[in-house]
Amino acid sequence: MAAKPNSIPLLTPYKMGNFNLSHRIVLPPLTRSRSYGNIPQPHAVLYYSQRTTPGGLLIAEATGISNTAQGYPETPGIWTREQVEAWKPIVDAVHEKGGVFFCQIWHVGRVSSYSYQPNGEAPMSSTDKGVTPGLDGGDWSPPHRLRVDEIPHIVNDFRLAARNAIEAGFDGVEVHGAHGYLIDQFMKDQVNDRTDEYGGSLEKRCCFALEVVEAVVNEIGADRVGMRLSPFADYMETADSDPNALGLYMANALNNYGLVYLHVIEPRMVRMGDKLESPHSLFTMRKAFKGTFIAAGGYRRDDGDKAIEEGYADLIAYGRVFLANPDLPRRLELNAPLNKYDRNTFYIPDPVVGYTDYPFLEVPA
Repeated sequence: MAAKPNSIPLLTPYKMGNFNLSHRIVLPPLTRSRSYGNIPQPHAVLYYSQRTTPGGLLIAEATGISNTAQGYPETPGIWTREQVEAWKPIVDAVHEKGGVFFCQIWHVGRVSSYSYQPNGEAPMSSTDKGVTPGLDGGDWSPPHRLRVDEIPHIVNDFRLAARNAIEAGFDGVEVHGAHGYLIDQFMKDQVNDRTDEYGGSLEKRCCFALEVVEAVVNEIGADRVGMRLSPFADYMETADSDPNALGLYMANALNNYGLVYLHVIEPRMVRMGDKLESPHSLFTMRKAFKGTFIAAGGYRRDDGDKAIEEGYADLIAYGRVFLANPDLPRRLELNAPLNKYDRNTFYIPDPVVGYTDYPFLEVPA
């Protein structure tokens, strides 16, 4: 849907599958480390409702599919009855304000340590090569290479998590296939060194990702399923030798399942020297994918508007600035100053500081 003349492109309505969105500004998944004991907490009600607008799309923070999926402190899960019940008031608060709410479901794979795993077992991955201990401040443990007969159990955990998300009231789920976590570990050839049906060629390396997507789609319906990818990134030592081919292959393959959206990290988020820039573009993936295309990665108001206006993306995800500006759509509408985010409080467990205490814009009546 093209933007109307003389309007702010980011603030034009858009129909995403069955969902009527009032604007193009998306709250992406942002890990907040405030779900004590992997249970979503009441303070999340305020956090998410603060960032809700009628007809706005929000994607909840990465949410574990099982007790083996964890790798960071105090991140939420959705594999137990208690977790499902804890999510319900949070989802209700978003819906009461007219928002559309998806739950991002993830498994961190090898980005974990013995301390996060049941019975102190090894994390699991496509490989037995571990993340360099100390990278990004984590005490990562050597992983266990998943056997072929173990893989269906993980696929099923994604399926059950999707079903639980719908039971909790979410409008849909986003399968996390980005940022060096388990699905990405299978797709990227820097990590995947398998010689079985899940490794080697590009097609085989993408098998696990597509099996997860198929299981989730079969469980809750394609109109409720999106996916996040970062083919150009090398987060957590997970890179690919041909990211353009990987991104294009996945965009085309996902069309077979009718996903409602594809959410992709900009190549420019990969640091080239001292600058965030890249010769690559998401445009090839955008042209290939038939559903809604969401772009994420350091967008400002002007280049967000330009991306919508030129058809580079349908929706734009704003992460850190949405975290720091709960009324971001209003601020972008008025071209008002933005609060600065504080990196030091991104992942602290405080229920208020750096979470629900960012001020709203004061507009004279």
